[in-house]
Amino acid sequence: MASKLVAPHGGKGLVCALLTGADRDAELKKAKGLKQVEISDRAKGDLIMMGIGGFSPLTGFMTKGDWKGVCENFAMTDGTFWPVPITLDVDKSEGINVGDEIALVKDGEIFATMQIEETFEMTADDKKWECEKVFMGEGEESVDGNFWKLAPEDHPGVIMVQAQKDMNIAGPVKVLSEGEYPAEYPGVYLTPAQTRSMFDERGWANVAALQLRNPMHRSHEFLAKIAVEVCDGVLIHSLIGNLKPGDIPAPVRVKAIDILIENYFVKENVINAGYPLDMRYAGPREGLLHATFRQNYGVNNMLIGRDHAGVGDFYGLFEAQDIFDRIPETGDDAKDLLCKPMKIDWTFYCTECDGMASLRTCPHDKESRVILSGTKLRKALSEGAEIVDHFGREEVLDHLKEYYAGLTEKVEVKMQGAASGDTM
Repeated sequence: MASKLVAPHGGKGLVCALLTGADRDAELKKAKGLKQVEISDRAKGDLIMMGIGGFSPLTGFMTKGDWKGVCENFAMTDGTFWPVPITLDVDKSEGINVGDEIALVKDGEIFATMQIEETFEMTADDKKWECEKVFMGEGEESVDGNFWKLAPEDHPGVIMVQAQKDMNIAGPVKVLSEGEYPAEYPGVYLTPAQTRSMFDERGWANVAALQLRNPMHRSHEFLAKIAVEVCDGVLIHSLIGNLKPGDIPAPVRVKAIDILIENYFVKENVINAGYPLDMRYAGPREGLLHATFRQNYGVNNMLIGRDHAGVGDFYGLFEAQDIFDRIPETGDDAKDLLCKPMKIDWTFYCTECDGMASLRTCPHDKESRVILSGTKLRKALSEGAEIVDHFGREEVLDHLKEYYAGLTEKVEVKMQGAASGDTM
């Protein structure tokens, strides 16, 4: 029976650069004799996504033309939509030239080989331009000249780009490893081919994804259940790559989701899965990236709530929803983004409504509302503060309190306006 799921992005099916079996063995043997280039954690996650088809139709790291087009116009040079640059930086002093073949290594493990088709310099002005295009938002920390006062110290994505080396290299890759993810997250780390197969087995055609980098609180649960009501099923899809200091590690978050599903969901309607990227904290642009690669996983609805993928107060509360209305469309399904946003207003628990509600459904003032946010939860847990009623399910909170009790070093959590409810 033919699949009813949305087609992978780019019109070429799942484009997977991961080698297996004898092909992998031969390439790995060759890679050991190539120039070894150390890569970042971000690049490692990008490679794995190229390997498993999560970044279809990408076959490698972007050229200067693609980098510029993505930053400026949300599209690669061939017109295919893409929202965030996928680039690989190296030091010019390494002497990498067009025509070279190199091995990409992280912590002693060879992750891929790469054929160099282009090199291009990344000056300080180039990095600044990329940051302004990709990370600058409409929140109070981005406007009125605040962005460059605050971002170099407070925005993890900007810090990451500013720290990149002085040259980018472009070209196709052959991926040789999925890293630690299959062993550390069995049954949770799923490839696009696997999720598509699971959706097909369940007869799902209309699928929503909930993006998570925090443990699920009541708002997350509410969003997922809204989607369950109107879709065939929901993929609760957690980032299991690297986060910023103070965020909760993936194993703790994955177990928290399992606890919630076990006690408060109809299991047949939800799947708990993880994907191997590092967080970029690009707010609206990252929301678009989440939708783009979710399309490859077989998802056609991306849940977008308040301050999706945001950090601090760099972005407007619903900027990540609004950006979907501004992206280019060619009319060609092979080039356009087919995964659409499921826009949900600010959600909270209302004591007067006696249940979960949103700004669209609740007529009461904010004194009646329990403001729910991952940042607020992490701050309270890290400080040993009391968690207000209706913030999370008790079973989940007990699990998180146990994790925080075992920490020997605490990281201060900065409270943003939206998380505190001050901007409501």
